Amino acid sequence: MKLLITGGAGFLGARLARTLLARGELTGRTIERLVLADLVPAPDDLRADPRVEVHVGTVLDLAASLNTERFDGVFHLASAVSSECEADFELGLRSNLDSTRSLLDALRAAGNAPRLVFSSSVAVFGSDPALPLPAVVRDDTLPTPQSSYGVQKFICEQLVADYTRKGFIDGRVARLMTVSVRPGRPNGAASSFLSGIIREPLAGQETICPVSPDTEVALASPANTIAGLIAVFEASRDAFGGRTALNLPALTVRVQDMLDALESVGGSAARARVRFEPDAAIARIVGSWPARFESPRGERLGLRADTDFLSIVEQYRSDFPAAVQPA
Repeated sequence: MKLLITGGAGFLGARLARTLLARGELTGRTIERLVLADLVPAPDDLRADPRVEVHVGTVLDLAASLNTERFDGVFHLASAVSSECEADFELGLRSNLDSTRSLLDALRAAGNAPRLVFSSSVAVFGSDPALPLPAVVRDDTLPTPQSSYGVQKFICEQLVADYTRKGFIDGRVARLMTVSVRPGRPNGAASSFLSGIIREPLAGQETICPVSPDTEVALASPANTIAGLIAVFEASRDAFGGRTALNLPALTVRVQDMLDALESVGGSAARARVRFEPDAAIARIVGSWPARFESPRGERLGLRADTDFLSIVEQYRSDFPAAVQPA
């Protein structure tokens, strides 16, 4: 089996790659080759695996170079993130919309209708004056994105659905929740602070929270997110249920709850390293996203939300012990 992961050097892409290589198979088929495509090389441990091939460049570059190369499966994770797309409209169009269409056309030209999972976002939901956001987003809630990033993701969802309808690919869309806790440095996402307010204090560094402690958000741990992507890939067409995007299950927490979990793991000194400095732009973007979900489609695939945020912080400490100072 030959697989492609775009965004394969990023945190989620690399974690997905490690999970797949450790399993050794997908849908009962042996993974013989895994292509990791990203703007930067994949981590050393992945490049050392003889099954891994690395492509460095944009998705547009990748699509142009495939020359009808056939993949059995694709995880399309590469994307410009929310704040980047809001600040640079052309970047968002190029990195999200143009890249996705080019990749889909390359897969279409290959002619073998590979299975594809596209990672979308809950940013496709928002509160429109004609259609206010409901208190709980359900599987049949109509997307009304309120940001360029959300619009681009929703357009790509529809492209994947139509290429699937035409038989060019076997496409599935998983809408990801904000993933926390991410390791490393902050990125350009409006939600980046939802990892930073845990990661930096646990490393002994001060950080800023740009929203109110009462702000509710929908989160998922890295492990749960990867499990969701794999489950969506492995689901039969009937089990996935149509061509409409699937909302992965979410844990709803307040920022205050997150800081309580931080204190449980890192002590009061860690919590004191978080300083509140309101940022209206970030608060507007994050506040437009839904915080409460009911996801029976995901549950029918065996997926469940994380039980609590403390377990997510413990997962981070277990995964990255060197990044956590003793309490």
